[in-house]
Amino acid sequence: MKRTTLILLCLTTLISCKEEKTKTATAPEPVAETITPESNDWIWLFDGSSTDAWHEYGKDNTEFPESWKIEGDALVFHPVKDEKHNIVTDESFESFELSLEWKIAEGGNSGIMWGVKESPEYSEPYYTGPEIQVLDNLRHPDAKVGERTHQAGALYDMIAPTEDVSKPAGEWNTYVIRIDHANNQGTVVHNGTLVTEFPLSGEAWEQMVANSKFADWEAFGKYKNGKIALQDHSDMVAYRNIKIRKL
Repeated sequence: MKRTTLILLCLTTLISCKEEKTKTATAPEPVAETITPESNDWIWLFDGSSTDAWHEYGKDNTEFPESWKIEGDALVFHPVKDEKHNIVTDESFESFELSLEWKIAEGGNSGIMWGVKESPEYSEPYYTGPEIQVLDNLRHPDAKVGERTHQAGALYDMIAPTEDVSKPAGEWNTYVIRIDHANNQGTVVHNGTLVTEFPLSGEAWEQMVANSKFADWEAFGKYKNGKIALQDHSDMVAYRNIKIRKL
Protein backbone atom coordinates (compact mmCIF):
# COMPACT_ATOMS: atom_id res chain seq x y z
CA MET A 1 0.00 0.00 0.00
CA LYS A 2 2.82 2.36 0.92
CA ARG A 3 4.62 1.50 -2.34
CA THR A 4 1.49 2.31 -4.42
CA THR A 5 1.02 5.63 -2.60
CA LEU A 6 4.66 6.57 -3.20
CA ILE A 7 4.39 5.83 -6.95
CA LEU A 8 1.22 7.93 -7.27
CA LEU A 9 2.89 10.81 -5.42
CA CYS A 10 5.91 10.74 -7.76
CA LEU A 11 3.69 10.69 -10.87
CA THR A 12 1.67 13.65 -9.58
CA THR A 13 4.85 15.64 -8.87
CA LEU A 14 6.28 14.84 -12.33
CA ILE A 15 3.10 15.98 -14.13
CA SER A 16 2.98 19.16 -12.06
CA CYS A 17 6.63 19.99 -12.89
CA LYS A 18 5.98 19.46 -16.64
CA GLU A 19 2.98 21.81 -16.53
CA GLU A 20 4.98 24.48 -14.70
CA LYS A 21 7.88 24.16 -17.15
CA THR A 22 5.44 24.56 -20.06
CA LYS A 23 3.99 27.73 -18.51
CA THR A 24 7.36 29.36 -17.84
CA ALA A 25 8.64 28.48 -21.31
CA THR A 26 5.80 30.39 -23.00
CA ALA A 27 7.11 33.68 -24.48
CA PRO A 28 5.52 36.82 -23.02
CA GLU A 29 3.37 39.08 -25.20
CA PRO A 30 5.51 41.72 -26.96
CA VAL A 31 5.24 45.23 -25.52
CA ALA A 32 5.19 48.14 -27.97
CA GLU A 33 8.17 50.49 -27.48
CA THR A 34 7.28 53.98 -26.37
CA ILE A 35 9.37 56.55 -28.22
CA THR A 36 10.28 59.44 -25.98
CA PRO A 37 12.37 62.51 -26.83
CA GLU A 38 15.24 61.03 -24.84
CA SER A 39 15.19 57.66 -26.62
CA ASN A 40 15.04 59.39 -30.01
CA ASP A 41 18.02 61.71 -29.40
CA TRP A 42 15.74 64.50 -28.20
CA ILE A 43 16.37 66.31 -24.92
CA TRP A 44 13.59 68.03 -23.03
CA LEU A 45 14.24 71.70 -22.29
CA PHE A 46 10.73 72.13 -20.92
CA ASP A 47 8.27 69.25 -20.50
CA GLY A 48 5.60 71.14 -18.56
CA SER A 49 6.89 70.26 -15.12
CA SER A 50 10.33 71.81 -14.59
CA THR A 51 12.40 74.87 -15.52
CA ASP A 52 15.66 73.22 -14.45
CA ALA A 53 17.20 73.58 -17.93
CA TRP A 54 16.87 77.40 -17.82
CA HIS A 55 18.02 80.43 -15.86
CA GLU A 56 17.69 84.17 -16.09
CA TYR A 57 20.06 85.72 -18.62
CA GLY A 58 23.09 87.25 -16.93
CA LYS A 59 22.37 85.59 -13.59
CA ASP A 60 23.59 82.52 -11.77
CA ASN A 61 22.40 79.19 -13.21
CA THR A 62 20.27 78.62 -10.12
CA GLU A 63 18.28 81.84 -10.55
CA PHE A 64 14.98 81.70 -12.41
CA PRO A 65 12.68 84.75 -12.65
CA GLU A 66 9.24 84.71 -11.06
CA SER A 67 7.83 86.42 -14.14
CA TRP A 68 8.08 83.09 -16.00
CA LYS A 69 5.52 80.72 -14.49
CA ILE A 70 4.49 77.13 -15.16
CA GLU A 71 0.76 77.19 -15.88
CA GLY A 72 -0.71 73.83 -16.82
CA ASP A 73 1.74 72.37 -19.35
CA ALA A 74 3.05 75.76 -20.51
CA LEU A 75 5.80 78.17 -19.50
CA VAL A 76 4.10 81.58 -19.45
CA PHE A 77 5.83 84.95 -19.32
CA HIS A 78 4.12 87.79 -17.44
CA PRO A 79 5.84 91.14 -18.16
CA VAL A 80 7.01 93.30 -15.29
CA LYS A 81 7.04 97.05 -15.88
CA ASP A 82 10.52 98.57 -16.25
CA GLU A 83 12.21 95.18 -15.81
CA LYS A 84 13.74 92.68 -18.22
CA HIS A 85 13.73 88.94 -17.56
CA ASN A 86 15.06 87.06 -20.58
CA ILE A 87 15.79 83.39 -19.95
CA VAL A 88 18.50 81.18 -21.47
CA THR A 89 19.40 77.52 -21.42
CA ASP A 90 22.00 76.34 -18.92
CA GLU A 91 23.68 74.37 -21.71
CA SER A 92 25.23 75.76 -24.89
CA PHE A 93 24.40 74.31 -28.30
CA GLU A 94 25.99 74.55 -31.75
CA SER A 95 24.19 72.55 -34.45
CA PHE A 96 20.71 71.41 -33.46
CA GLU A 97 17.03 71.04 -34.20
CA LEU A 98 14.75 72.87 -31.77
CA SER A 99 11.07 71.94 -31.58
CA LEU A 100 8.50 73.91 -29.57
CA GLU A 101 5.05 75.43 -29.45
CA TRP A 102 4.33 79.10 -28.80
CA LYS A 103 1.28 81.26 -28.15
CA ILE A 104 1.39 85.06 -28.18
CA ALA A 105 -0.95 87.56 -26.54
CA GLU A 106 -2.95 90.00 -28.69
CA GLY A 107 -0.58 92.57 -30.13
CA GLY A 108 2.35 90.67 -28.63
CA ASN A 109 5.99 90.34 -29.63
CA SER A 110 8.69 87.90 -28.54
CA GLY A 111 11.50 85.86 -30.02
CA ILE A 112 13.73 82.80 -29.86
CA MET A 113 17.49 83.30 -30.17
CA TRP A 114 20.45 80.99 -30.57
CA GLY A 115 24.22 81.43 -30.40
CA VAL A 116 23.77 83.69 -27.38
CA LYS A 117 26.97 84.62 -25.56
CA GLU A 118 26.16 85.17 -21.90
CA SER A 119 28.59 87.83 -20.74
CA PRO A 120 28.37 90.98 -18.58
CA GLU A 121 29.37 93.11 -21.57
CA TYR A 122 26.12 92.17 -23.34
CA SER A 123 23.08 93.37 -21.43
CA GLU A 124 20.60 91.59 -23.73
CA PRO A 125 20.78 88.24 -25.54
CA TYR A 126 20.00 89.92 -28.89
CA TYR A 127 23.40 91.63 -28.93
CA THR A 128 24.91 88.28 -29.90
CA GLY A 129 22.06 85.91 -30.78
CA PRO A 130 20.13 85.97 -34.07
CA GLU A 131 16.37 85.76 -33.55
CA ILE A 132 13.44 83.87 -34.98
CA GLN A 133 10.48 86.19 -34.55
CA VAL A 134 7.38 85.38 -32.49
CA LEU A 135 4.60 87.85 -33.27
CA ASP A 136 0.90 88.57 -33.51
CA ASN A 137 0.98 89.30 -37.24
CA LEU A 138 -2.55 90.68 -37.28
CA ARG A 139 -2.12 93.36 -34.64
CA HIS A 140 1.52 94.17 -34.01
CA PRO A 141 2.93 97.01 -36.17
CA ASP A 142 6.18 95.08 -36.70
CA ALA A 143 4.31 92.79 -39.10
CA LYS A 144 4.14 95.66 -41.59
CA VAL A 145 7.78 96.76 -41.31
CA GLY A 146 9.85 96.71 -44.49
CA GLU A 147 9.88 93.43 -46.40
CA ARG A 148 8.04 91.39 -43.74
CA THR A 149 11.34 90.58 -42.00
CA HIS A 150 9.71 91.20 -38.62
CA GLN A 151 6.81 88.78 -39.06
CA ALA A 152 6.39 85.48 -37.23
CA GLY A 153 8.82 82.91 -38.60
CA ALA A 154 11.28 85.51 -39.92
CA LEU A 155 14.98 85.58 -39.24
CA TYR A 156 14.46 88.92 -37.56
CA ASP A 157 15.32 91.95 -39.72
CA MET A 158 17.11 89.79 -42.26
CA ILE A 159 15.00 87.08 -43.98
CA ALA A 160 11.21 87.18 -44.33
CA PRO A 161 9.07 84.03 -44.27
CA THR A 162 7.87 82.91 -47.69
CA GLU A 163 4.28 82.98 -46.44
CA ASP A 164 2.25 83.80 -43.35
CA VAL A 165 1.04 80.53 -41.82
CA SER A 166 0.71 81.88 -38.28
CA LYS A 167 -2.35 81.19 -36.18
CA PRO A 168 -4.16 84.06 -34.46
CA ALA A 169 -3.06 85.40 -31.09
CA GLY A 170 -4.13 83.07 -28.30
CA GLU A 171 -3.69 79.91 -30.39
CA TRP A 172 -0.75 77.53 -30.36
CA ASN A 173 1.82 77.60 -33.18
CA THR A 174 4.64 75.13 -33.77
CA TYR A 175 8.23 75.85 -34.76
CA VAL A 176 10.98 73.48 -35.76
CA ILE A 177 14.16 75.55 -35.98
CA ARG A 178 17.18 73.84 -37.50
CA ILE A 179 20.68 75.30 -37.17
CA ASP A 180 23.15 73.19 -39.14
CA HIS A 181 26.64 74.71 -39.25
CA ALA A 182 28.13 71.69 -41.05
CA ASN A 183 25.91 72.46 -44.05
CA ASN A 184 25.78 76.23 -43.43
CA GLN A 185 22.01 76.24 -43.34
CA GLY A 186 19.28 77.45 -41.02
CA THR A 187 15.58 76.71 -41.54
CA VAL A 188 12.26 77.41 -39.85
CA VAL A 189 9.28 75.11 -40.26
CA HIS A 190 6.19 76.98 -39.02
CA ASN A 191 3.02 74.97 -38.41
CA GLY A 192 4.35 72.24 -40.70
CA THR A 193 5.42 74.56 -43.55
CA LEU A 194 9.01 75.43 -44.42
CA VAL A 195 8.87 79.24 -44.43
CA THR A 196 12.43 80.46 -43.88
CA GLU A 197 15.87 79.40 -45.12
CA PHE A 198 19.17 81.20 -44.60
CA PRO A 199 22.95 80.71 -44.48
CA LEU A 200 24.75 80.83 -41.13
CA SER A 201 28.15 82.13 -42.21
CA GLY A 202 30.16 83.30 -45.18
CA GLU A 203 29.66 86.12 -47.64
CA ALA A 204 25.88 85.70 -47.91
CA TRP A 205 25.49 85.88 -44.13
CA GLU A 206 27.74 88.92 -43.87
CA GLN A 207 25.72 90.69 -46.56
CA MET A 208 22.45 89.99 -44.72
CA VAL A 209 23.88 91.42 -41.51
CA ALA A 210 25.27 94.45 -43.34
CA ASN A 211 21.79 95.23 -44.67
CA SER A 212 20.16 94.91 -41.24
CA LYS A 213 19.98 96.89 -38.00
CA PHE A 214 22.83 94.71 -36.71
CA ALA A 215 25.40 96.01 -39.20
CA ASP A 216 27.49 97.77 -36.57
CA TRP A 217 27.05 95.20 -33.80
CA GLU A 218 30.50 93.59 -33.60
CA ALA A 219 29.44 90.48 -31.66
CA PHE A 220 26.17 89.77 -33.44
CA GLY A 221 26.01 86.25 -34.88
CA LYS A 222 29.67 85.59 -34.13
CA TYR A 223 29.21 82.62 -31.79
CA LYS A 224 28.47 79.23 -33.32
CA ASN A 225 28.26 77.70 -29.87
CA GLY A 226 25.95 79.50 -27.46
CA LYS A 227 22.81 79.54 -25.35
CA ILE A 228 19.23 79.50 -26.58
CA ALA A 229 17.13 82.39 -25.29
CA LEU A 230 13.43 83.14 -24.87
CA GLN A 231 12.87 86.86 -25.02
CA ASP A 232 11.21 89.28 -22.65
CA HIS A 233 9.76 91.83 -25.05
CA SER A 234 7.34 93.24 -22.47
CA ASP A 235 4.42 91.19 -23.85
CA MET A 236 2.78 88.07 -22.50
CA VAL A 237 3.85 84.89 -24.31
CA ALA A 238 3.69 81.16 -23.62
CA TYR A 239 5.84 78.21 -24.70
CA ARG A 240 5.43 74.47 -24.27
CA ASN A 241 6.87 71.12 -25.38
CA ILE A 242 10.35 72.56 -25.83
CA LYS A 243 12.85 69.92 -26.90
CA ILE A 244 16.16 69.88 -28.76
CA ARG A 245 18.16 67.38 -30.78
CA LYS A 246 21.88 67.86 -31.36
CA LEU A 247 23.04 67.37 -34.94
